[in-house]
Amino acid sequence: MFADKLGELLQENLLRFVRDREAPPGRAADLSRIFIDGNELINFASNDYLGLAGHSTLTRAAREAMETFGFGSGASRLLAGGTSLHGELERAVASFKGTESALVFNSGYAANTGALPSLAEEGDTLFSDELNHASIIDGCRLSRAKTVIYRHRDPDHLAELLEREGGRRNVVVTDTVFSMDGDIAPLGDIYTVCARYNARAGASSVLLYIDDAHGTGVLGDGKGALSHFGIGPEPWILQMGTFSKALGSFGAFIAAERDTVQWLLNTARGFIYSTALPAAVIAASMAALQTVREEPLRVKKLWENRARLHEGLQAEEFDTLQSETPILPIVMETSGEALRFAEQLGKHRIYAPAIRPPTVAQPRIRLTVTAAHTFEDIDALLGALASIRKGRRV
Repeated sequence: MFADKLGELLQENLLRFVRDREAPPGRAADLSRIFIDGNELINFASNDYLGLAGHSTLTRAAREAMETFGFGSGASRLLAGGTSLHGELERAVASFKGTESALVFNSGYAANTGALPSLAEEGDTLFSDELNHASIIDGCRLSRAKTVIYRHRDPDHLAELLEREGGRRNVVVTDTVFSMDGDIAPLGDIYTVCARYNARAGASSVLLYIDDAHGTGVLGDGKGALSHFGIGPEPWILQMGTFSKALGSFGAFIAAERDTVQWLLNTARGFIYSTALPAAVIAASMAALQTVREEPLRVKKLWENRARLHEGLQAEEFDTLQSETPILPIVMETSGEALRFAEQLGKHRIYAPAIRPPTVAQPRIRLTVTAAHTFEDIDALLGALASIRKGRRV
């Protein structure tokens, strides 16, 4: 039925395949390495920014929770599928993010597609950055509110649109770190726009919803984007974050004031109709938060590695767009070129797959450096990139 369409994708260099990684032979998991078809490659495609996915503290906590609570949870949280660990994690997240309360979701996608339709109804308006993540786009589509797109990282355009298109209630939603470009939203300026509008029109006229999936554990000494910009939590700010990236576990959360969290608990379909995350996953997330607090040098090492890679890419004059984070794209002209470049990297024992439309408008190799990489790993990547470029027809 879909053979012709699959053929079209193949012709356009847009056909995708799953490449599952194998278990590391005889040693603990380390996502700075990836094993595919029996070969070990240095992995520059992981979002495990702090190198926690294989950390013994997380795996031990997960094992102990599984032995205590079993693995499957059996039901949604509202049907007692949760455990005492779930509430404990939510209190820990609220403390970590400086909010009154928090609610755990099964994924960042479930959080965004569940929360945004609950926050903005018919008669309301959602204001979304044009490069926001697909889960935000889908959350806006599921809402009955009007959606208005503002230019990427342009608070002046946002302010203009708020004045012209504002509804009964308005929700400004932005990624903090844009996952394909590696740039950071100008959150200080966006905060100012929202605060000014609220001061004039009423404290609840604008909600600011930030997707801090790639900021949590990375920005602000690990606490996230608000800390990075020196912004204190406000009753009208909601922070979505994930456990599945820098925190090395799985799932997501929204941290906000108590009434907002209670509203989401009662209305967010992604929470209500999902089986609760297993206790083992929750325990691993708890251990990850504790580790970030107790091992601040992990964040420091992440940014040292980012600086080394960025400097090397700049020296080789690779186009990394406006990246400010451990996400460093190398832009290509065509999808075919990106695929060939990724294949050549593989021959140099480097894993960094091509990212192509519709995920991004411009094909690219998306590099992510982590705290688990060594300087030798980074230098190997830079050497491979230089070698491939010299061997290409320019």
